[in-house]
This record gives sequence, C-alpha cells and structure tokens, in this order.
Amino acid sequence: MTKRLSGGTVQALPALVARPAYDRSRVVPGIVHLGVGAFHRAHQAAYVDDCLAAGETGWGITGVSLRSADTRDALAPQDGLYTLAIRSSGEEKLRVVGSIGSMLVAPEDPGAVLAALADPRTRIVTLTITEKAYLRAAGGGLDTAHPDIVHDLANLQTPKTAHGFLAEALARRRAAGTPPFTVLCCDNLPANGATLHRLLIEFAELRGPGMKSDAGLASHIADAVAFPSSMVDRIVPATTDADRARIAGQLGVEDAWPVMTEPFCQWVIEDKFPEGRPAWEQFGVTMVDDVGPFEDMKLRLLNGSHSAIAYLGLLSGHATVDRAFADPAIRAFVDALWAEAIPTLPTNAGLDTTSYTAELTKRFSNTALAHRTAQIANDGSQKLPQRIVASAIERIEAGAPPEHLTLVIAAWIAASEARGKTLPEAHFTDPLDAALAEVFSQQLPANETVAAVFDLAGFAREHAGRQTLMELVASHLVHLRQGGVELALAALGIGSGSSAATLT
Repeated sequence: MTKRLSGGTVQALPALVARPAYDRSRVVPGIVHLGVGAFHRAHQAAYVDDCLAAGETGWGITGVSLRSADTRDALAPQDGLYTLAIRSSGEEKLRVVGSIGSMLVAPEDPGAVLAALADPRTRIVTLTITEKAYLRAAGGGLDTAHPDIVHDLANLQTPKTAHGFLAEALARRRAAGTPPFTVLCCDNLPANGATLHRLLIEFAELRGPGMKSDAGLASHIADAVAFPSSMVDRIVPATTDADRARIAGQLGVEDAWPVMTEPFCQWVIEDKFPEGRPAWEQFGVTMVDDVGPFEDMKLRLLNGSHSAIAYLGLLSGHATVDRAFADPAIRAFVDALWAEAIPTLPTNAGLDTTSYTAELTKRFSNTALAHRTAQIANDGSQKLPQRIVASAIERIEAGAPPEHLTLVIAAWIAASEARGKTLPEAHFTDPLDAALAEVFSQQLPANETVAAVFDLAGFAREHAGRQTLMELVASHLVHLRQGGVELALAALGIGSGSSAATLT
C-alpha cells in the first residue's frame, strides 16, 4: 500500500519540497477557522504557517467544516498536513503546510466547535464560508426566514450557521468573563467586517427574547467585539484526480487533497485586534486603517472580470479561464470592462490600476492553473451585486452608461438559462436556482425575464438607476439569445474571435 503524507513521512520527502520548519507538537491553537476549503488552505493557512515557522507558536489553526466532512476525512490521516502546489505556466513548486492542527465537522459535533470557540486560547476567528453562507435577504439584512436561521434561533446549543456558532460562543465567553475573540471575515463581501458585524447583531437580537443569558448580547457584540475588514486575493482552482496523481509522483507519498494555486497572493487587513494577532506583516500581509479602496479594486477589477470571463467563456465553449482569456473577443471585452470600472474606484487612495490590471493579465493567462469557468460561475446572484452591479449603478449616477458591465449580468442570466440546453444541467449552481428555473420555464421576453431576475436577486433595489440598468441588461440578453456572444460583443463594437454558442 502506498504511504500517505503524514507527520511520520513528511521529513522523508524530496529535498525540493518545502515543509514545516517548526515543531508542530509545540503549537498552541489560537485561531479557529470556519470554512476549511481550498482557498483557506492556499491563503490564510499558508500565512499562519510562515508565522509559526518564525516562532509565533500560539497561533495554530483549529479548522471547522460547517457542512461536509470531506476535508477532515482527507486530512485527518495526514495529521492535518497537505501540499500546496504553486503553479505558473513554466514551473510548479510544492510546499507542505502544517498550520492546521485539528479539524472539526460542525454537523457531527456542534458542541466541540462551540468549545473550541469558547476556549480562552482562541483569540481570532477567521471565516471563508462563501458569500451565500452569510444568509442575507435581498435587501441586505439577515434572512430571518432561512430554515437554518430558524433552526439556530430555536436550538442555541446546536447551531448550523456561522451566525449561530459565533453568537453562542460569544455569549459563553461573556458569561465566563473571557474576552471576546476578534472576528476576521475573509469573504468577498463589501465592507466584509462591518457587514458580518451588522448581521451578527441582527441575529443576536433575535435570540431568546427575555432570556437572562442573552440580555445585552447584541449590545456586547456591537460594542466589545472587533470585526476588522479584510481583502483576500489568490486564484485557487479545484483539485483534480490528475493533480493528485502528479503530486503523489513528486512527493513519493499520497496526498488525499493537495491544493492548487498561483504564485500571486495578497491579503490586506484592517489592523484592529484587541487580543493580539500574528505578525502577518512580516510575511507580505498589508495592515491598514482602511481596507475599502483595496477591496473595491479587487472586487471590481479582478472578481468582476473573472465573472465576465466565466459567463462569456461558458457561452463560448471555453472550459478554463486561460482559454477564454486567450479568445481575442473576450480579451478585448475585459479591457473595455476595466475601462468602465476603473473610474468608479476612489482616486485619492493611491491605487495603481495600471499595474494591477497588468498583473491580472498575467494571472488570467496562466495555463498551468486550468481554472474552470464553471467553478467561477457558481453563486452569481450572491457575487454580482458587489462585483458588477455596484459599479454599474455608480456609472449610471455619473451619467456614463455601463454598457460592458451590464453585459456581464446578461451573460449570467443567459448562461443560467442555457443549463440543460447548450450547457450541462448542473454545470454551475446558485442559491436561487429553483426560483430562476421557474422564471426561465415561462420563456418570457428579455425585458420581463430581466425584471423577474432582478426582483429575485434584489439587484439595485431602491436605486434610481435600476430601470436604466434593467433596460441595458435586457438589450444584451436579446443579443445573447439571438446570436450568442458573437452578436452581443459585436453590438459593443468588439469583433468576433470566439466560437459563440447560440441559445434557443
């Protein structure tokens, strides 16, 4: 039987494979991370690994999966170790990361998760749970009708959601006289720290009205708990069986779940940690007073163009980002999209958009990553408001029609309509899929389809430019339905370079 990567085999790996440069037995857990997916293991866990190697042994990570046991089951036999494969078009560097000391699966043992969160040694809780897991209603507030929120309010000791776990843990710490941990959101939400702060206060206000144990909890969270905002950036494609086989060949042992990523990595954090933090700045993290400008640049230039590449790429038959970006028409569209989005960014924050988009061009062209367009396409209703809709509304308010930004929204609708037709049935998913399917089944004209989708997703709700936005999106959707991506881009003056699929 082939050996597995583990604490017993890590030191025998080939010399070119980097490995933890510290005694893992001396590491104390100081961070609980909710949502131990591939992105966390390529990003925050790697930064913490650097800090542990520098002697900051009080910041080990306890990983928590809120849904699936898959990551725990893959890493537990490996003592939490995994390989980070840093891939560029010319080379691949392997690094074994050891910062995750233990893993918990919330549905199996919510009590153990609450115990880890309430542990006085836990001083920071980080989250990468994806936009949809924050359970926001269309208006931006907490979705109080969501079944998981309803469950958590009725079952305080056995929560399912991040809100339920955080609120109960903070209540326990407060009752025990333990200072609150700092909550560090690392998801792509606008003003993510402030957004999670507001949602958690809303949740706490609903917990057991009149219960003595909850008296003042919402005020405690509002006044005493720090929620710094952060901006994270690293491309992390899904790991394939071919990746596992290649990595095993280089290691000489099996790794059940290696993580693929790119050389580029960025983390910008609001420096607000009352109970202390690792010296992240020594390893490339940017600690700032205001994350906002960096967040806006990343959301609108990287994430916005990523969504554009994904939906236009899917409709054009391109399976990966590098192939879609190599399509001359899509490439020209991305340049035009950036030109529309850049004027919506703050001009007094020292942002270098020229260098940033040049770096994005190199990253999107990385042929080694094989980042699937279908992976990026997931959860469009949750991602597009901050990636595309916000800047489109700002353009309308400034009297500048967002012609390219609105095509991205239309392409999401068209790609969603195409599933089960020119795209596989479940090629990508969205929390609104059931409601969207009902709209699409009616085969409405483009303007009525767009109005219905905007109502479902809450796009630009109560904004004066909403009608203009919908009209532009509907115009693009007509072109996509009639002649696919080729016609839609031609209407913008962009010549064909793609094999665009025509939707029926």
